[in-house]
Amino acid sequence: MKKALINIDYTNDFVADNGALTCGEPGQKIELEIVNVTKQFIENNDFVVFAIDIHNLNDEFHPETALYPPHNLSGTAGRNLYGLLQATYNKHKDQKNVYWLDKTRYSAFAGTDLDIKLKEREITELHLVGVCTDICILHTAVDAYNKGYKIVIHEKAVASFNQQGHQWALQHFTGSLNAKVL
Repeated sequence: MKKALINIDYTNDFVADNGALTCGEPGQKIELEIVNVTKQFIENNDFVVFAIDIHNLNDEFHPETALYPPHNLSGTAGRNLYGLLQATYNKHKDQKNVYWLDKTRYSAFAGTDLDIKLKEREITELHLVGVCTDICILHTAVDAYNKGYKIVIHEKAVASFNQQGHQWALQHFTGSLNAKVL
């Protein structure tokens, strides 16, 4: 079985203390686990996708404009990967098994070529890490389930600014999406 790691939205705006839409300490606490899991997948030559939110300031046509403050704006430092993950990405970004994916919706599948890239590589199992557990991780997992992928959530490598939502999503992954939570 071929597997891939989808590393979702672990950026300065979502994790740093001064991030525009930060989950703060819960996100910061998972940094080393995300970096370790990412390095492990890269070194095993598994496909590693950095699925990263991108927005334009005052985009009147984007539904998140009415829901959240501006975040992960194109060309800003807020969109850089948080902490040690940026250095990990920089070191390996030119490898064939590392792929940067701009996404404009919660799910890494919505409006992207992710499904094509996975099918080209005959990948059937997706491992998810990043933020936020109950938003972008959840929506990506739902789409993955609907597309027939096996799903693995790395519990020590996901976080949210909403602890109740985080706990609910972890239960939803196993109870409704037949995901494995490690």
